[in-house]
Amino acid sequence: MAEIVRSGSCLCGGVQFRVTGEPLRVGLCHCKDCRKTSGSAFHAYAVWPLRAFETTGITSKYGARSFCPTCGSRVPFIGDDEAEVTIGSLDVAPTEGLAPSYELWIGRREPWLQALPAARQFEHDRIADDPAAGAEAGPEPLQRSAQVLGGL
Repeated sequence: MAEIVRSGSCLCGGVQFRVTGEPLRVGLCHCKDCRKTSGSAFHAYAVWPLRAFETTGITSKYGARSFCPTCGSRVPFIGDDEAEVTIGSLDVAPTEGLAPSYELWIGRREPWLQALPAARQFEHDRIADDPAAGAEAGPEPLQRSAQVLGGL
């Protein structure tokens, strides 16, 4: 069976990327930084191992976030060994197989949004060493740039 390959880009197409295989985890974040950088009430993302990620194009940075310098779109955040991809930047929608399994910073979730059924709920960042988090929790999450910028 062939591995799934998903592609995506910024709005203008100047930054393109692709990810191969299944993500390590998929989540929603309601923190102030994710709300500000997405311009939405939350940020939906999937995290792949860095070895499964390829990209082309020139990017700029603000804090820990990357964006296209031409159109301003958010592009994947690259950590030491993971790539965080905004689900909305993928080329095919809806994004089959990328249902969030957890939500972060739920205290900032809008009251008109319901908790995702069966998704783990975290008051702040995921707790990777929490036995209740199960195998899905995996390694420590990518550092939320809000913490880096002090914007939480």
